[in-house]
Amino acid sequence: MTDALLTETRDETTAAWWRQAAVYQIYPRSFADANGDGLGDIPGIVSRADYLRDLGIDAVWLSPFYPSALADGGYDVADYRNVDPRLGTLEDFDEMVAALHDRGIRVVVDIVPNHSSDLHEWFQEALAAGRGSAARERYIFREGSGPDGSEPPTDWTAAFGGSAWERVDDGQWFLHSFAPEQPDLNWDHPEVREDFLKTLRFWSDRGVDGFRIDVAHMLTKDLTEPLPSTAELELLPHDGNHPLHDRDDVHEVYAEWRRVFDEYDPPRTAVAEAWVSTPERRAKYASAEGLGQAFNFDLLVADFDATQFRTIITDNLAQSQATGSSTTWVLSNHDVTRHATRYGLPQLGGRTGAKQGVEWVAAGGPEDQLDRERGLRRAHAATLLLLGLPGSTYLYQGEELGLQEVAEISAEQRQDPAFFRGAVFDGLGRDGCRVPLPWTASGPSFGFGSGEAHLPQPDWFAESAVDVEAADPSSTLSLYREALRLRRELQTDETLEWIETGRPDVLRFARPNGWQIVTNFGTEPFDLGTDAADVVLGSVSGGAVPADSTVWIAPGLIG
Repeated sequence: MTDALLTETRDETTAAWWRQAAVYQIYPRSFADANGDGLGDIPGIVSRADYLRDLGIDAVWLSPFYPSALADGGYDVADYRNVDPRLGTLEDFDEMVAALHDRGIRVVVDIVPNHSSDLHEWFQEALAAGRGSAARERYIFREGSGPDGSEPPTDWTAAFGGSAWERVDDGQWFLHSFAPEQPDLNWDHPEVREDFLKTLRFWSDRGVDGFRIDVAHMLTKDLTEPLPSTAELELLPHDGNHPLHDRDDVHEVYAEWRRVFDEYDPPRTAVAEAWVSTPERRAKYASAEGLGQAFNFDLLVADFDATQFRTIITDNLAQSQATGSSTTWVLSNHDVTRHATRYGLPQLGGRTGAKQGVEWVAAGGPEDQLDRERGLRRAHAATLLLLGLPGSTYLYQGEELGLQEVAEISAEQRQDPAFFRGAVFDGLGRDGCRVPLPWTASGPSFGFGSGEAHLPQPDWFAESAVDVEAADPSSTLSLYREALRLRRELQTDETLEWIETGRPDVLRFARPNGWQIVTNFGTEPFDLGTDAADVVLGSVSGGAVPADSTVWIAPGLIG
């Protein structure tokens, strides 16, 4: 198919393109390095535009590419309306948008509104201006506790460990919900609100199609004195009035953002990263009057288990129907263990530690706790199931190569603040899913760049390099390409009907056009009978779906 024809078939010019899109997350610093400095960059993305087209995705989502000291992988933003000079220029960004749009791929960028970098000009101004200054009102400064103010204002703990308060030279303290280099912004301040509207318009005017909103549930806060202790906070319900999380008044911010999005034709889209307590709370972020869509992370903490999958799918489709939005399906991203590894480890059993178990491999054993082949087999099955569901699916760079989590990273080589503070992700941090991609089986950094990559790549990456997998019709890359191609042809409206299989470990559902998906979560083959003749994707042996696999059935639907 020619580029022109492919672009024409993808460019539906509809405001609802996002409802059932396949979106590919790019972690820019680990995707492709065009200048050989070891860090992925915007020109590197441009150089791989044909690869993204051939993969068959509808959009890319770029994790932060803004100027940053990388205290938190780019989520410490020093300038919201520029490109980190190590990653390129605004002109490079424009070239990337044009290259992707020319190939029928839309562009979504990350917005980080809860906090800035401590190198942001506003924070530097606040430090210089001192106590009681207007500059400090854009952030959250407080006097300390104790007789001389030398203790933090509260005993709150930051997400990456340690106190949530950091003292500055003149003795005041500022709030940082994450790393100390990420001071929280004061969303009661009109300048903060206005500046983010300016940022949304800046990138929308450059052709960006949508935005992913980082920790969307944390912006607004009620810091009326006296501030509660951690113990007091834990007793408070998450009902929209919690002082720090998921407050009802945050939706006033997003209603204002929605008015900006709707200034454009088609309207810009948005998806919330909102870790909230109930489906009803999450629905508020997916409202048409707000961001329009919210991430469903339920499968990130689910076992490879038919009952868990069916419950999560049913619940989330009901939620999306109630809000008028569409749901999102996610198995991997830049914050969690790659699902090819997760599914090869002992089951999570309902625990929420997405890094659970990987420390066994990092410590050099017991290696027998990780079954890599089973993990990859189940990853294929889960991905094919997701790509058959109504709603949008978010894929994370490298999963299309079947990459496993990289545990062989020494403490000296790690970069994630969560690792150094040891508070989350089982003390390992998130570097293992952020290792630069292998493009070739040989050469410096496996074709990522012309020199050494910024995180170490293991030798076994050679087996999963793009050039190896592209030449192998049985590879994970070939499977993703074919699945995304067929999905575009088969995707229909946003409903499904469950078909009972007589087995609790086998799920089967049909889309309205007759397209069916069958996933065998069990250990014994599942007999398809005469339907085996209509399988268009997935392996069938002797008319049966093997264990840990998914097949697509499309009777007469493929032209």
